Amino acid sequence: MAKLFGLIKHISLGRLLLLLSALALVLSFTLIFGLSGVLREHAVHTLAREDAQQTSKLVFQSLYSSMRKGWNKEEINASIERLNGALPGMQIRVWRSAAVAAQFGEMPDEKQKIAQDQALQAAFTEGNDQLSYPTTQSIRYLYPLRAEQECLGCHSQSSVGTIHGVIDITYPITKLKVSFETVLNTVIGYTMLIIALSFLVLYYKLRRLVAQPLLDLVTVMQTMTQSKDFNRRVEGGHLITELRRLTEYFNHLLSAMQEYSQKLEEMSVRDPLTGLYNRRKFQEFLEYETDRAQRHNHHFSLIMIDLDDFKFINDTYGHPVGDLALKTLTAMLEGALRKGDLMARLGGDEFAIILPETPAANGIQVAQKLHDIMRNQPVMLPVGNVTLSASFSVVNYPEDGDNVKALLTAMDVLLYKAKRGGKDQVLTSQEGDDNSSMVIFQQGEYLRRALTEDRVEAHLQPIVNVADGKVIAYEALARIRDGEKILSAGQFIEAASELGMVKEFDQRVFDKGLQHLGRITAQNPDAKVFFNLSAFSFRDTEWMLSIPAQLGARDIPCERIVLEVTEREALPNINAVRNIIETLRSHGLQFALDDFGSGFSSFLYLKYLPVDYLKIEGSFVQHMMADDRDRIMVRHIHQVAQEFGMKSIAEFVEDEETAKILAEIGVYYAQGYYYGMPRDCP
Repeated sequence: MAKLFGLIKHISLGRLLLLLSALALVLSFTLIFGLSGVLREHAVHTLAREDAQQTSKLVFQSLYSSMRKGWNKEEINASIERLNGALPGMQIRVWRSAAVAAQFGEMPDEKQKIAQDQALQAAFTEGNDQLSYPTTQSIRYLYPLRAEQECLGCHSQSSVGTIHGVIDITYPITKLKVSFETVLNTVIGYTMLIIALSFLVLYYKLRRLVAQPLLDLVTVMQTMTQSKDFNRRVEGGHLITELRRLTEYFNHLLSAMQEYSQKLEEMSVRDPLTGLYNRRKFQEFLEYETDRAQRHNHHFSLIMIDLDDFKFINDTYGHPVGDLALKTLTAMLEGALRKGDLMARLGGDEFAIILPETPAANGIQVAQKLHDIMRNQPVMLPVGNVTLSASFSVVNYPEDGDNVKALLTAMDVLLYKAKRGGKDQVLTSQEGDDNSSMVIFQQGEYLRRALTEDRVEAHLQPIVNVADGKVIAYEALARIRDGEKILSAGQFIEAASELGMVKEFDQRVFDKGLQHLGRITAQNPDAKVFFNLSAFSFRDTEWMLSIPAQLGARDIPCERIVLEVTEREALPNINAVRNIIETLRSHGLQFALDDFGSGFSSFLYLKYLPVDYLKIEGSFVQHMMADDRDRIMVRHIHQVAQEFGMKSIAEFVEDEETAKILAEIGVYYAQGYYYGMPRDCP
């Protein structure tokens, strides 16, 4: 049974219907055969009883008539023999009671046979009809003979109601059964045939009306799943209401999914604001156009457009006005292109145009035309007419690159040069041969991969107490792991700054440094960690002010973090930097002024920036042994730090002699290769 349920668990509806129909048919046939057997036996025996009763009465009447005529027992026995011969298969015997035998004489062995037959004894004593079934081929009927008034004429010693004898009839039922079975079997046969036909019709109807529609539904679902084709529909018009409604709702669901799929597909390739293709689709078109140009030896041009200072419009008039400006500009530029040209929006205010089968000279003309349109046609906005400007870069296949990556890099490089060269201009690769921008962009790609692949690390360099040499803090320094090589910050930080990526490096190193701090605590529970932050990070006020929350989430006391700011970072917006420092110091964070002495206005920063540590410019420390003027600078910077209530830190300490001089001067702390190299984690 368990195997049967296991089979049903994985059976199709059509086979399930067939199995259930077969089981129902078998059960029906079994029930019919069982009931027919019971009915057959009951009917046959009932008929046999009735026939036996009638025969017994006839025999009694015949015998009684003979007795009244005065026949003796030999004549009565002869009459019984004649009756047995007249009814083949039936046996009639007459048993006399003890009273009759005493009056008229005993029959041979009669008394012994009655004593041995319990049914006869019961018939004599109780006087009830007794039935027994010696075989399945006959039925035995015992008919007691009770004395009536007229019987007393001969049986003078008896009384009314006394049992004088028993007529014993063994009645054959074979012929009766054959006749009845013929009728009954005929009825059963037709009944079973009708049931079988009914089940076949039921199975066919259920399969056609239930199983087949469900199979059609599953087929459509499989096709839709495999081919993502939402155009298929399930045929309707089913007779069963639930299936018809299921089909209708499923078709409605397919229609809705098809509509949503189309919208999602449109959104995945289109910019929702301007309706232009997005960056991903532009990349696909560019790959296709590059392959086509290679096959047919065609030229094509690429134009990249980056709006100048568009952030000013969003900040001044709001983003809704900025969005309207982008939509209006898009319509303006698309109207000046050919039907086969493709324009895409790559980002917030960046656009790109593919000009198929267009040589470099014609591509430049198109870019210049679009540039003139932007200059001469102000964009009409609710706040008034606004003239937009943009930087254009134009590259051509195959002169500026024979693959997608080379073309995009060349386009970005030219746009970068256009931005740095004053904006609002069209720049091509033919103008100048300066490769510095290309080098920066190549480094930028390397840096982006390093960030994406999580190869940016924080290496820690110890900061020690000059007096006793104990480690009191570590400075987290940015490094990039390139296989077995480790790149120091000096090898990539300038390119990161040029490309505006230095903030990402600051935040990544900050996160990695905090991870190190958890491991450092076990060795030195009071050690602090110093972090260098660029001007880009200080301009991100939201991130700067989130630092206490970041530390709280890691259960790190703010007092264990020192943020370093250089004169270069503080100079452009000293008031904003001061506000950030004061806010974060109120939470317990500390600050250090880095590279003090390298600028022209270092002492001015001491007046306006509330810092805790003063890091002495490393070039002064390095040359103290060779130049007394550097030693004087270090001494005076240390004295200034003391008078301002700050702790001095000397950088670039590389030998023992320099460390001794710092101790003589009284500098509090120092760092450098003499005290320890930067390592992944101390």
